[in-house]
Amino acid sequence: MADPKGFMTTPRQEWPRRPVEERVRDWDEVYVPGGLLPIISKQADRCMDCGVPFCHHACPLGNLIPEWNDLVSREDWRAASDRLHATNNFPEFTGRLCPAPCEAGCVLAINQPAVTIKNVECAIADRAWEEGFIPARPPDRLSGKTVAVIGSGPTGLAAAQQLTRAGHTVAVYEKDDRLGGLMRYGIPAFKMEKRHLERRLEQMRSEGTRFRTSVVVGRDVGGAELRGRYDAVVIATGATAWRELPVPGRELDGIHQAMEYLPLANRVCEGDLRVSPMSAAGKHVVIVGGGDTGADCLGTAVRDRAASVTQLDIYAQPGAERDDDTEPWPTYPKIYRLSAAHEEARDLGTAPAADADARLFAASTLRFSGDGGHVRSLHLVEVDERRQPVAGTERSLPADLVLLALGFSGPDRGDGLIDQLGLALDARGTIARDDGFATNVPGVFAAGDAARGQSLIVWAIAEGRAVAAAVDRYLTGASHLPAPIAPTDRPMRV
Repeated sequence: MADPKGFMTTPRQEWPRRPVEERVRDWDEVYVPGGLLPIISKQADRCMDCGVPFCHHACPLGNLIPEWNDLVSREDWRAASDRLHATNNFPEFTGRLCPAPCEAGCVLAINQPAVTIKNVECAIADRAWEEGFIPARPPDRLSGKTVAVIGSGPTGLAAAQQLTRAGHTVAVYEKDDRLGGLMRYGIPAFKMEKRHLERRLEQMRSEGTRFRTSVVVGRDVGGAELRGRYDAVVIATGATAWRELPVPGRELDGIHQAMEYLPLANRVCEGDLRVSPMSAAGKHVVIVGGGDTGADCLGTAVRDRAASVTQLDIYAQPGAERDDDTEPWPTYPKIYRLSAAHEEARDLGTAPAADADARLFAASTLRFSGDGGHVRSLHLVEVDERRQPVAGTERSLPADLVLLALGFSGPDRGDGLIDQLGLALDARGTIARDDGFATNVPGVFAAGDAARGQSLIVWAIAEGRAVAAAVDRYLTGASHLPAPIAPTDRPMRV
């Protein structure tokens, strides 16, 4: 603990964002380049080094947060990188994309603003790459065992890296033309530039992991065939079966799923397209769904130069402070948060009818209407705390483009993989597994959103690390790989 009074003398200061008018004109990350290093050591000083660090328990990776906070406060970046990478394969991803449940569990957060744990994590990872503290770690010898990992999202990549470093020969199969799963085509570049992903993939190639892109397992190669070719198979395909909105008018043109819209925008950034065929330019856009995916659509539509953008959230607007009765510390509270995209929409006035920034809270979609087969209006109603319509509150919004960001229900079965392997599903429609991540098919394991259900990137990486330990044990009889979580572990809740 470098400064015993740091949490009393230093106020919380976050990574500054670039001016709104500047950043909405490009797809670069929203933060000021280099803006963390001048402030981060003092921010790390705010860590209390408390006797029972609940930030550990709030993070499924079990990150050693007080340890690397202390090292950063002393500017020992190499040691901080070692402690950070001891529990997290990809801290530059989580430092940018995770909503930071660790900060909700920070002891300081009981009555003060939490330590900027997420910013410290990101600063360590970026400095480690700059200083060359993260060399490739190929295994000293090979085990002679082979593993196929299906899916190259954070779960699949974490599992593949752990198993490769343990000496197994690992091939990752990805249905898209580029690696990364939702990090590649679902997450906008203004939240995480793809150079971070490419750098980590190159490290994995140097360690010996093999990648097979544009291969749909179940269609291009049969599930049973793949199982017969490898000693073990890890299914990490994610929960990509999107939820629908079955209301009148859904069949009209111009109504799309968020994961139809976002990948096209990312392909524009990759140089595959000059203009997205779903571009929001000049259109009145309504986003149905109040979560992070909806916010990603919001920031993308703003950069597309939409005429207006409104986001609907079926929940009431939360308060600015934690409700200690319903969501006591150290649980992750539902409070009013202003993402970079919402800040942009607020400052640019994209949604004149919104309650706050671009959001309409306690709003439920009744139907769509249009002309010529194309959507032109979204009709909504206010709802009470039981999500029941409030009489007399119906109204309509202009809508030339509607984006459905309603989450995901489980793995997509369209590729035939689940049926070909005869995998059992649980009551939620996700892949069933035992306490060792094993499915009902010998040698086949399931991890990440495909088995857990839709979750956070920290849980995805934790699942990848844990399933790697289970596969290593299956192949060799024992494993020294860390297993941070069990399949039954869940976030802290009341």
